[in-house]
Amino acid sequence: MDFELDETALAIRREAEAFAASVEHLAVEADRMSEVHPRMHEALILSDLCGYMVPAAHGGRLETIDPLAVCLVREAFMGVSAHLDSLFALQGIGSYAISAHGSDEQRAQWLPKVATGEVLAALALTEPEAGSDLKNLRTTLVTDGDELVLNGEKSFISNAGAAGFYTTLAREGDGYSAVLVPAGVRGLSTEPEPEIIAPHVLGTVGFDDVRLPASARIGAAGTGFDVVLETLAVFRVSVAGAALGLARGALTEAAHHAAGREQFGRPLARLGPVAEMIADSWTELEGASLLTYRAALRARKDPREALDHSSMAKLA
Repeated sequence: MDFELDETALAIRREAEAFAASVEHLAVEADRMSEVHPRMHEALILSDLCGYMVPAAHGGRLETIDPLAVCLVREAFMGVSAHLDSLFALQGIGSYAISAHGSDEQRAQWLPKVATGEVLAALALTEPEAGSDLKNLRTTLVTDGDELVLNGEKSFISNAGAAGFYTTLAREGDGYSAVLVPAGVRGLSTEPEPEIIAPHVLGTVGFDDVRLPASARIGAAGTGFDVVLETLAVFRVSVAGAALGLARGALTEAAHHAAGREQFGRPLARLGPVAEMIADSWTELEGASLLTYRAALRARKDPREALDHSSMAKLA
């Protein structure tokens, strides 16, 4: 087995790392914010890297969304800025349902703008009484003539208040459906969540008799869980990619400190226990990288079949 990334993957990594380095001077300010940093967002638009979150047929960079490419970009971004990583990640997480199951009209209207970064995307799942237990969600979708009526509340939604649309999971009859809710629709409200330890664009999204055309459904009625699980199957492994970036950044800082800080007349890196800890950390990081890239390659072939490699849980 070849454990090296191929030239295409390496080129994606180099491109992402070069861009991340170019906006590093914005990172401290951006990572302290609970709203979109305008200069970071503008730079991301100009980078064209959001194109990795949309198929080429709708303005993206690759024929299909590649979990390995997403991992590599998130790894580069998270090593510099959590805010940048979040902006990028949500473009795919919030729009993938449209790419995979949306109508031609939905794809034509939204995906080119997601690919450029002009429009930010959001996925509205979590509720006050239903966190990971999505089968207990209370947001409802009912048919009223030629329209759909959406009522409920979603909490801890990334990009709330900044997104151009919300891919929303709701209870419909005895099943669950996914629906596309544009940000400007009447009855939709957003409110920032209380500040968390790591600042994040996060908020509550309310639906008060939001009326939508029947064409707002993403996929068929009652297939919402399939739509959501497919999204998670493609993007869950990229969480590991972001974790690699954070770990690699931390290790780099530790190595620089150990090389420059002197104790007992020599740099810390020349003291046995410190050098051993850095070496052990490097070894663990290399192992984690191999596991992550392998899981991403499996997800590239069949995301749902390979989900157990990225989440330790296999879908039925």
